[in-house]
Amino acid sequence: MTGAPQVEPTEIAADSAAAALPEAPTATAADGAAPAVATTTGGLVRAAGINSLGNVASRVLGVLRESVISGSFGATGPTSAFDAVSAVPKMVYELLVGGMLSAALVPVLSEYAADSDDDRHGELEDVLSILLSLVGILLLGVTVFLAVAAPWVAPLLVGGFDDELLATATLLLRLIVPAILIYGISGILQAYHYARKAFVYPSMGAPAHNLGVIAAVVLLSRRFDIYSLSLGIVAASICQLAMQIPGMRGVRLRLRLDWRHPVVRRILILYAPVVVSIVIQNLGIIIDRNLASRTMQEAITWMNKATFLIQLPLGLVSMAISLAVLPTLSQIDATRDLDAFKRTFTRGLRLVLVVIIPAAAGLFVLGRPLIELIFEHGVFTPFDTLQTWRALRIYLIGLPFAAIDLPLIFSFYAQKNTRTPVIVGIIAVSIYLMVGPTLAFVFDWGFLGLVAANAVQLTTHALIMLTVFSRKFEGLGGYGLERTTLQAIAAGVVVALVGYASHRLMVPYAPPGLVGKVVLAGIPASLAAAAYLASARLLRIEEWQLFWGMLGRRLGR
Repeated sequence: MTGAPQVEPTEIAADSAAAALPEAPTATAADGAAPAVATTTGGLVRAAGINSLGNVASRVLGVLRESVISGSFGATGPTSAFDAVSAVPKMVYELLVGGMLSAALVPVLSEYAADSDDDRHGELEDVLSILLSLVGILLLGVTVFLAVAAPWVAPLLVGGFDDELLATATLLLRLIVPAILIYGISGILQAYHYARKAFVYPSMGAPAHNLGVIAAVVLLSRRFDIYSLSLGIVAASICQLAMQIPGMRGVRLRLRLDWRHPVVRRILILYAPVVVSIVIQNLGIIIDRNLASRTMQEAITWMNKATFLIQLPLGLVSMAISLAVLPTLSQIDATRDLDAFKRTFTRGLRLVLVVIIPAAAGLFVLGRPLIELIFEHGVFTPFDTLQTWRALRIYLIGLPFAAIDLPLIFSFYAQKNTRTPVIVGIIAVSIYLMVGPTLAFVFDWGFLGLVAANAVQLTTHALIMLTVFSRKFEGLGGYGLERTTLQAIAAGVVVALVGYASHRLMVPYAPPGLVGKVVLAGIPASLAAAAYLASARLLRIEEWQLFWGMLGRRLGR
């Protein structure tokens, strides 16, 4: 799907960013509040660790959620219809709140939160009240409009479907759009928590969201069939919002429609260029789904299942670290202290590299047994597994680039530069729109042509952003990126070799059924993970040495 593989609005704000799956980012763990700015690598690791704890819980529940959905509905025209229309709340959220969150809300609110004096805190509450009031009214209007306009919106997404599937998509859309309002309110509250470096509450939102979807499918699928998925998204969005409320204790909120407040103008100025990029990306998503609906009815679901596996490391690592580093970067003026800015940024980037490259290598060799374990049961067939695996292998080409792209984008946002990511985003989407239809229909690659175009888009976007960053901020030499990248590649080779060899050795001895799937996926994955940890220590990867040191100190206490 166009753009970086998308995550749910719950994970855009609890994770933010860009294949649209129905899933759905430091403080003391006691109260969710964090002391001062985390300017050291240890501070970033701790902040990202809190994000990742919530994300780990979310991803584990996400695996269960996808397994339940696949077993109940398989890969069919109706599931593709749902996967397509479920992008609408995400697109609207990203346009009106999600894109603003990292580009404007967190950087601006971080400045208010940095000063803890009572007057300044009262001003922060006023700003939060204004944002909630204005965004709430806007999203309510959008929700009503989409519910009424659903018969005209659905064909834009799945114009290749027949009339019966279009009718299904229309009703699915009407049922899911109330989630837009709930996601928006939750996103504003999460921006407030991020600005205060209170990551605990937002990080728990995504697990609650996934639990809501699972419960809805289990309780409602027999009665409402595919429509239970849309109902489940609405219920899940409520669960996700509820997780933010405890962190608002003592905050005085009120209805304030003060659109003339200076902070509103400032946020809009920062966000205005981003809107252009998001509109372009959303148009790309609409075209992408429309094209996919003209290949095979099941194509959108196959693509989304593959993207789900891509999202696991992307959300756990890249998004968690990017959101952890954003408030710190927002409080460092690169024009005054360029070295501190680049040092903080490269620490985050190195943390991403040492995990994401080996993860991509592991997914490449163990993707098929993982798909068989997670998805292939109930009405999800071996043919569906094969098609999902074919898509996954191509998506993996773009995974490392998508992972480094997120910190790069956030580094520009932190310096109040929203124009550069917009321009690069438009170029990348344009490349996708040229390559995708050509490969899919001229060269007859079908939906795999769209997948390949996505990998080209992600790769191009990251390389351009890296080039622009290096030129604007006088290069990245001397901060250990080259050494860390080579170490990560070496560790990735070890992971791939151990994962592939152990899987091949296990195949003749694996029992049939679910136990065999667990053996063929679980044992090689565990051995590959152990090999990665061992190689990280042998290669003396600095980031892992820091992690083991912190773990040892904690256990010593």
